[in-house]
Amino acid sequence: MDRKTRIIKTASLTALIGNALLAVAQIGVGLYAGSLAVVGNGIDSSTDVVIAIMTLIVARIISRPADEDHPWGHGRAETVATAILSFVLFFAGAQLIINSGRDIIFGAEREVPEMPAFIVTLVVIAGKLLLAWSQHALGKKADSLMLKANAKNMSADVLLSAGVLAGLGLSMLLDIGVIDSWAAVLVGLWVIKSALGIFLEVNTELMDGGSNGDFYRAVFDAVKSVDGAERPHRVRMRRIAGFWDIDIDIEVPPNKTVAEAHGIACRVEVAIKERVENVYDIVVHVEPAGDVGNTENEGYGLSEKTFTT
Repeated sequence: MDRKTRIIKTASLTALIGNALLAVAQIGVGLYAGSLAVVGNGIDSSTDVVIAIMTLIVARIISRPADEDHPWGHGRAETVATAILSFVLFFAGAQLIINSGRDIIFGAEREVPEMPAFIVTLVVIAGKLLLAWSQHALGKKADSLMLKANAKNMSADVLLSAGVLAGLGLSMLLDIGVIDSWAAVLVGLWVIKSALGIFLEVNTELMDGGSNGDFYRAVFDAVKSVDGAERPHRVRMRRIAGFWDIDIDIEVPPNKTVAEAHGIACRVEVAIKERVENVYDIVVHVEPAGDVGNTENEGYGLSEKTFTT
């Protein structure tokens, strides 16, 4: 966790400083040049600053060891923070749509934005490209859902800024100020789309889902590679801040001693860790072979036949 925490802190500081500079530039120039779309884009960058601060706080939380109130550790703080991130983005996008839509619906007069708005948007596109690349690279290195989500957010910001740039260009070319308001509405819609995508992804982890068949097949293959381990079933895999928590039941020959059965279970754990990266914990429950009981009708966990039928 220490390595992951350091990477998250580095990514957060990079995002914090970069987005703060871009936000100040966009809001200041947008107000000066009379572009609501540029101001809205600056507000979006401001939410990225808030997100970066939140990420730094989360990095401190997830580095704490397990305690009596949180025996699984504090890794889920990252997942919760990512969910909050999606809500922040959603309401920022909705507010931008409301403000811009009001000008369009009521026919408010809009001045054509000035050239500084166009120039600052070009600078923002270059800056967001660098930030998106850094967040993605560090998120992949740390296997952090939160950083990967932030990278997607900043990638979306590049497209947002490109849309703002196109709107500014048309507004100045055609001498029609309201085009800037339409561009702001499109910016808001894109922000909401990104927010919903992030929420759906993080909700899967909160619901202890998201582990596709490839990971389960790797677990089944690991059991098959261990002599004495049979019929893996009731397998459950869930993510905790980028790490896997795995529960599995196996059968061993009923004539094995407790020590021998324990040895088989330990070898199963080793085999799984060789095939699945970033394993947080594995619990292997040993049963005597042939004692099927009610395992076929259990309401949770997966067996190998799930992926063969």
